[in-house]
Amino acid sequence: MSEQEPPRLVVVQVRDKIELTDTETKIFSCLLNTLRHFNLETVLRVAGGWVRDKLLGKDCYDIDIALDNMMGSEFATKVAEYLSATGETAPSGFGVIPSNPDQSKHLETATMKLYDLWIDFVNLRCEDYSENSRIPTMRFGTAEEDAYRRDLTINSLFYNINTSSVEDLTGRGIADLKHGKIVTPLPPKATFLDDPLRVLRAIRFGARFDFILDEELKKAAASDEVKAALAAKISRERVGTEIDLMVSGNQPVKAMTHICGLTLFWIVFKLPPQVEPEVLEGCEMFCTAYLDAAWDLTQLIGSSTFNDDQRRLSRYAALFLPFRNTTYKDNKGKKIPVVNYTFRDSLKRKASDAETVMNIHRVLEKFLSLIPSLVSAEDVKVNDGQWSKELVDVPDASKLRVLTGFLLREIKKFWRVALLISTLLYPTHVDHTEDMLNQHFQLDSKRDLFVAAEKAITKLGLDEVWDLKPLVNGKDIMNVLQLKSGGPLVREWQQKLLAWQLAHPSGTAEECIDWMKETHLKRIKLQ
Repeated sequence: MSEQEPPRLVVVQVRDKIELTDTETKIFSCLLNTLRHFNLETVLRVAGGWVRDKLLGKDCYDIDIALDNMMGSEFATKVAEYLSATGETAPSGFGVIPSNPDQSKHLETATMKLYDLWIDFVNLRCEDYSENSRIPTMRFGTAEEDAYRRDLTINSLFYNINTSSVEDLTGRGIADLKHGKIVTPLPPKATFLDDPLRVLRAIRFGARFDFILDEELKKAAASDEVKAALAAKISRERVGTEIDLMVSGNQPVKAMTHICGLTLFWIVFKLPPQVEPEVLEGCEMFCTAYLDAAWDLTQLIGSSTFNDDQRRLSRYAALFLPFRNTTYKDNKGKKIPVVNYTFRDSLKRKASDAETVMNIHRVLEKFLSLIPSLVSAEDVKVNDGQWSKELVDVPDASKLRVLTGFLLREIKKFWRVALLISTLLYPTHVDHTEDMLNQHFQLDSKRDLFVAAEKAITKLGLDEVWDLKPLVNGKDIMNVLQLKSGGPLVREWQQKLLAWQLAHPSGTAEECIDWMKETHLKRIKLQ
């Protein structure tokens, strides 16, 4: 099944020529002077993304130099020797990155810092693929061969430093850039079967630039053979890197919509064999719909409310919201949230990312129970199963501050993200799934809800409450209880005393200990 996208005309402003910055002019002059100094007949070309971005009028600091007749390390050494011979400032950094095919480094790359910019040097190359591997056999190639082996026509352009001109050796790179098309230089199915990671790159660039995916490309990407190759030939780390670039990029919803439309969702976000409850058919549509709603709501609230990491993980939290309560059993038979598997096995992302998103999901019910009290004068309705038993002594007037304080200490700096996701599920008695799919989502009211709850929490003086230091330490607790060692009882009192401290923000350590002694004596008399 291929993704259906309504026909649309894209007209992109593309510059007639590349205008160099002062730094780029200095760098290229240095490289050309190196050629003259050593009487080299090498042609120097800037490859790929830098050329594309410069033609689009965007800044780019990722300069890759392709050499037609020598290895990158050999030329970089010549540059260093030239700078030394002429008494110019030596490069502030120089190194060689060995080939590492598993990480898509198919050839040795030399890297050098010139005029505060890192430059990569590599030779032009041609690739030959074996049937069961995305790792090619590499050999020196011509500029044309190098252009045709690129993933997309818009990434196949060269800037010839020797002639100060753009080279479009596939004959369609500039045209596709002007018409906003995502096309492979060679037939897409063969291109994707050679290296299935190119499917995800095509989606990422299509979303990033809001370009149209070519129809033949979409058919190839959604074919069973390409999907099987993507699952079998690509390391999960590489899949995870591409997905993370999409999720943290400027058009995550468009990227995930492509992934759903091309039936790649469960190839990318692979689930463990047995999950409970069973994931419903079409669940991926709800995942994308929640991401869409979270994205729109973030724009309404103001993106600056969140830092980069919070924005990124809020998108994952929304995307995985439909299976937040789905679990699987690990090797020891322990039930683990599927979200953990998705991050750590399917995408091979950091454990901390998995923990943060699972924590956001874990506190949603608590946040949902507090929202009515935060945004109105309603009394707090506590579900005993959600909150710790240590809160039983909290007076009603202080309950909202105490419970919210404990909640924020649990989720820390991601509390605004948890609040954002909670608003998507509020009110809890309404089934939001159909509204999600039909985009009948009252985002203005959700925005107002978020702002009101955020203001209430700030007014309670709870922002950064996770940094609050306890007034009474474990040793003081043991003295009052006349204990020789710590244990569950000390931990229980630590929670009780923290609740007292949250209920009495101006309270002193002495007052806290007095309350503890009084409460402890009452308990003893009752026993």
